[in-house]
Amino acid sequence: MRIYTLLAIAAFSTVVAGCTQSGYGQPGMLNTQGGRAVTGAVIGAAAADAMDENALAGAAIGGLVGGASCGLPGLPACY
Repeated sequence: MRIYTLLAIAAFSTVVAGCTQSGYGQPGMLNTQGGRAVTGAVIGAAAADAMDENALAGAAIGGLVGGASCGLPGLPACY
């Protein structure tokens, strides 16, 4: 059962990542701190719900991690 949960999270993350790309010269959703926080919150809530945990806590943790990822080396800079 656990492998299906992890596969579902991976598939959902891939779909969300595909929706956040911008091909028109504008900053994409993942190039701003707010966009990363929202994306992290969505993925955190989905992961927590899939593992039968508190979705609100998962969203809060995911949002914090996503928002804090702007300063990490190796990731694209935030605008």
